[in-house]
Amino acid sequence: MKRISLLLFSASLLCIIACNKKEQPIEVTSENMHQAIDKVVEVMIHDIFSPVVASRIFVYPDIAAYEIIAKNDPNYNSLAGTINGLKPIPNPIDTANVNYKVSALIAHLELSKSLIFSEDRITAYQDSLYNTWKKTNEKEFEKSKEYAMQVVTHMKKWMDTDNYKQTRTMPKFTVNTDDPSRWQPTPPAYMDGIEPHWMKIRTLAIDSAAQFKPIPPPEFSMEEDSQFYKETMEVYNVRNKMTEEGDDSEEIAIAKFWDCNPYVSVTKGHLMFATKKITPGAHWIGITKIACRKTNTDFNKTVFAYTKTAISIFDGFISCWDEKYRSNLIRPETVINQYIDENWKPVLQTPPFPEYTSGHSVVSGAAAKTLTSIFGDDFAFDDDTETPYGIPVRSFSSFNNASTEAALSRMYGGIHYRAAIDVGLSQGQTLGEYVINKLSVMTNKEVASTSVK
Repeated sequence: MKRISLLLFSASLLCIIACNKKEQPIEVTSENMHQAIDKVVEVMIHDIFSPVVASRIFVYPDIAAYEIIAKNDPNYNSLAGTINGLKPIPNPIDTANVNYKVSALIAHLELSKSLIFSEDRITAYQDSLYNTWKKTNEKEFEKSKEYAMQVVTHMKKWMDTDNYKQTRTMPKFTVNTDDPSRWQPTPPAYMDGIEPHWMKIRTLAIDSAAQFKPIPPPEFSMEEDSQFYKETMEVYNVRNKMTEEGDDSEEIAIAKFWDCNPYVSVTKGHLMFATKKITPGAHWIGITKIACRKTNTDFNKTVFAYTKTAISIFDGFISCWDEKYRSNLIRPETVINQYIDENWKPVLQTPPFPEYTSGHSVVSGAAAKTLTSIFGDDFAFDDDTETPYGIPVRSFSSFNNASTEAALSRMYGGIHYRAAIDVGLSQGQTLGEYVINKLSVMTNKEVASTSVK
């Protein structure tokens, strides 16, 4: 009898412990969001997405997560009606059992999976996370997931109207071989021009792709007194000076740090393969993570920071690509090899699209302005974004300081003329300021950068 009573007592105790355990709320931190972003970046590198397509993969999941946290946090407001075509997300059916942070992260992961190829790489991380949450509070997890999937369905309908699918079937870019000023494919892969129709993608915060149309580039001319010739010779001479200084020069370190070219082709014997790197947008998303970690930013503000920055990057690429395929300017490598020195090579491999304006300059200017609006003017940080690729840490006194170096790196890399760098940086900064003003509705008040994690 005593044994039966003891067994009943033990069973009751285990039941109480199990029940109490299930009632624990699921904890979601900013690190969970960082890990989700890191996993998406890892897949992007593996799948080799172009810089512009990568910006799309970042932005939609971020917006979905942001819209969910805005439903339950009075500090943040929905972007519906502010960014182009977005309508309010649905309300949860069972508000009492929804953990909005859990829903936000699930929506982010699910949308990310729909935008990449190697879904299994995200699924493995996702399953691990879900199993932990189920053990903590199964009911809360299931209700939160149910709501997340409602939002995912809503976001996919909006996402599918951005003209991306239509651009997949549009014709390839036609190279104009009759005009010496026009872009031509560059070695070693001589790839076709990447995403020649990207300017037709729906913008988010800006009104149109041409809203921040820059001044035209210097007119093509190999006359020694022309601006174009002078800028070409500047690229040529800077590279030659770096060669004399050796591979450990500061300029080469800067060029390689900001390379961010996912299309680098390597030839060994009869084999050609691609080395995998992050894109310019991914580098700035990495800087966003660094800023959030340094300020111990909470989950909601982390989502806010990623979303606001991703929107600036996304619109920045559309604005830049609109000009690239309008001016369709030839790259320095092609000009120098044809007219000056057939053996000359840039430090960096020339990316496969027209020269003007510099994409890295545009998105760096836009991202830096956006991050400054969140974390402040004199935000010093150590940028370790490139360490996984064997590139050492660089330190910056501010986001704008980093963006200036990122833009100048294109000169040191030998892939852009001065005009594309200076005008591109200004283009991005002006666009970034516009996006900041447009998205000022996101917050009801200033959210402290030292929010508790």
